[in-house]
Amino acid sequence: MSEAASAPRFLALGLKVAALLLLADQASKLALIYGTHLRLTYPWPVLPFLDITVVWNRGISYGLFQQNSELGRWILTAIKLVAAIILFFWLKKAEARLEAVGIGLIIGGAIGNAIDRMLHGAVFDFVHFHVGTFSWYVFNVADAAIVIGVILMVASPFLALSDRGDAKDSP
Repeated sequence: MSEAASAPRFLALGLKVAALLLLADQASKLALIYGTHLRLTYPWPVLPFLDITVVWNRGISYGLFQQNSELGRWILTAIKLVAAIILFFWLKKAEARLEAVGIGLIIGGAIGNAIDRMLHGAVFDFVHFHVGTFSWYVFNVADAAIVIGVILMVASPFLALSDRGDAKDSP
């Protein structure tokens, strides 16, 4: 199979991953925001080191670059959407399954967090890991998917060598 013919296979995979991730992200957020009393009764201890809580992140990862203005909100939204578009074109050239899955996770996560900014003015984060007084940052499904997606993209060239051969050698 030619390289051009293999790309659509990986494109479809990446887009499916992006769509499923986006659905899972938005469903988890909407269920907690509108389907529970979390906003009134947080934090909810789940394990000694894990709570479900409410944090409205007006910045980017780890709460950096907090934006309290409408202009800042829309600039961050635009950055997420532009990143998703750039990643879509990267996905079209993906040469391995892991690469496509990683890009799909990042695209779905970026769009999920952009939707939060458009609808709520900030990203809804709710998973809080902590040990004693040490508190790791609060995140959501989209954030976790973005981190996993980056790891898969970096690892893909080392772990998916057989994918490249499969795509080119398949009838």
